[in-house]
Amino acid sequence: MKLRKELWFGFSLMALIIIPVVVLMPWSHLTNGHLGLMMLALICVGIMLGFPTAFTLMGMGVFFAWLAYRSVDPATANRQVLDLFVQRTYGVMSNDVLIAIPLFLFMGYLVERAQLIDKLFRSLHLAAARVPGALAVATIVTCAIFATATGIVGAVVTLMGLLAFPAMLKAGYNVKVAAGAVTAGGCLGILIPPSVLLIVYGAVAGVSVVQLYAGAFLPGFMLAGLYIGYVIVLAWWKPHLMPPLAASERRVDLPPFAQALSQQSSNALAGLWRALTGGGSAGVAKRTVLAQLVVTLVPALFIAALLGVTYRVVTAPEVEASTAGLIEAGGLIAAPEPEREASTGLIGMQEPEESGIKEPPAESSKAAPQAGAQAAKAPATAESERLPVPIWLWITFAVGIAVVAFIYWLWNWERLEVFKMLLTSFFPLALMILAVLGSIVFGLATPAEAAAIGGFGGFILAGVYRFIAYWREGKSSGGDPGKAVWSTVKELGVIVKESSFLTAKTSAMVCWLFVGSGIFSAAFALLGGQEVIEKWVLSLNMTPLQFMILAQFIIFILGWPLEWTEIIIIFMPIFLPLLPHFGIDPLFFGLLVALNLQTAFLSPPVAMAAFYLKGVSPPHVTLNAIFAGMMPFMGIQVIALVLLYTFPGIGLWLPQLVYGR
Repeated sequence: MKLRKELWFGFSLMALIIIPVVVLMPWSHLTNGHLGLMMLALICVGIMLGFPTAFTLMGMGVFFAWLAYRSVDPATANRQVLDLFVQRTYGVMSNDVLIAIPLFLFMGYLVERAQLIDKLFRSLHLAAARVPGALAVATIVTCAIFATATGIVGAVVTLMGLLAFPAMLKAGYNVKVAAGAVTAGGCLGILIPPSVLLIVYGAVAGVSVVQLYAGAFLPGFMLAGLYIGYVIVLAWWKPHLMPPLAASERRVDLPPFAQALSQQSSNALAGLWRALTGGGSAGVAKRTVLAQLVVTLVPALFIAALLGVTYRVVTAPEVEASTAGLIEAGGLIAAPEPEREASTGLIGMQEPEESGIKEPPAESSKAAPQAGAQAAKAPATAESERLPVPIWLWITFAVGIAVVAFIYWLWNWERLEVFKMLLTSFFPLALMILAVLGSIVFGLATPAEAAAIGGFGGFILAGVYRFIAYWREGKSSGGDPGKAVWSTVKELGVIVKESSFLTAKTSAMVCWLFVGSGIFSAAFALLGGQEVIEKWVLSLNMTPLQFMILAQFIIFILGWPLEWTEIIIIFMPIFLPLLPHFGIDPLFFGLLVALNLQTAFLSPPVAMAAFYLKGVSPPHVTLNAIFAGMMPFMGIQVIALVLLYTFPGIGLWLPQLVYGR
């Protein structure tokens, strides 16, 4: 009987776990702590054998918790275990943080079915046509954007495997490079917000999900930038792996008005301005020219608005709140004890000597309005005096103007059409992402509220894009617009039904994992397993750097046989109590873990991204080729991990800026 390589690998890992347990366990005098370590080993083996993770955690947790209670009081062990099960389940049900998970999943499934990704990939592919490895670069950028909108790794890898992978193979790309670009880009969804992984980690570690989202932005886009840099350098160094696109692939079909105006000027901005001001419209309607000119000016208007907001923020006057009124109002409280007693009359309850109404002194009555008028003038004066413009802002203005000039110097008619494609595919999605994540980061909404808004936005996007598709089909065939509306409504019903089913399925899995994790961690603590591990780690007298290397190495190794959910749910409660001893911020540790767990989707034998891609790839693409293509990107993930640890400001700058950590 010949076993496959994956089975050999899995059985070897199980042997590496079981043999040390059998050899090193003191069977003659087992303590509860040893039982806890045995439970941890059995959990890993059970998951590798294919048992459902949530129910394996619950079963092992209940059995070993019963052993722990039985060692103390056999008579009440059964009742205590059942009480523990109910308490942990209710704790998951009442956890407000987990509400965001089904809402973000619902948003992701709706956006996935809006059929945006094909338009997005096509427009990015044309925009990056002259860049080495253009298709692979467009694939990674599309994955990063779509991962930001959905956060669902399987959906992104599958869709890009259907769309971008055949396009790269058709263009002559190396199978390994193409597979690596799709799988690595698709896995960005577990790091870039709105990541479900960060919500789960926040719930386990008690860390603010909002701050985790703010901290994960820059590391996520840094990792995507490293992927793109690697692809460009590889395509420039070995062009045979990623041949340049053919001229037919880079060509953009021009509409009739652009063909007419391009005869007068190759620059779109100059041609549109000349046609609008009467220099020759070549038979194109003024309304069309004006509309295209407005679209052309969008980049300049956006950069101008960005520079204007930057100016307002940087030169905003420093408003110092006046505390004069607070001092006067609190004068009685701030006064010495004898004065308070005399004024309140609580001690001795002396009656006032004169009960008649007195006329207030004239001087004090005049002084009060004058003081109020001066206090009212102070903010107005401060508001009118803005701070001086710093040198770096002038440099930013110069760079912005130079960028605008460079854009419009290159702004030909083909680029105008590519920009219009981006407007209809990328920018609506980007606006929804900014609305959802911006409201979270800047404290305008909780993650659950923002996820609900995102779900509604995904519903609107799906409806609008499906209606446009049906309307264009009907227009080309001379159909009734009402039919397009009815077809859109019917398909939206199907989309919402499928998205709701998938959301319920995935959310149930996550919640049962939390229930199993609660029971497992409680049993592990009852048996003293956590205490044994803490004593062992502290006895090593490691520095914080050594502990961080050990923890991240263990997580990296665990990512090969286990999925990220199992690592977060089972092993994070073991590491987290050790962080205060080494002075490590749980937020920073979570960002490192999220970056490290990118490998859980790329490392065999449980490389789910590889299996997602294999399921939709041509028959000649083997799993070994996909695994080989993922390996360089795993190396890039390790480099990104080192960069984040060496320069922690990459992850902590935005939380410190927004929340003052």
